[in-house]
Amino acid sequence: MAILRSQEIRKMKPDERSKQLDDLIAELLRERALVSAGGAPENPGRPKELRRTIARIRTIMNEQKNMRAAGR
Repeated sequence: MAILRSQEIRKMKPDERSKQLDDLIAELLRERALVSAGGAPENPGRPKELRRTIARIRTIMNEQKNMRAAGR
């Protein structure tokens, strides 16, 4: 799964963002399970990329929520 940039996330519909967020969280859990089981990850930098993308999505979701609450 490709790492998403802010512009790509903003173009998504809210339900697409939620689904993408769920998918990324599940992928991060799989990566963590692999490492904790003693396996070698295929891409050691992948968990960091996943965490950052999850944070981007959550940030944009909060921005959208706050804009709706402010009536913009």
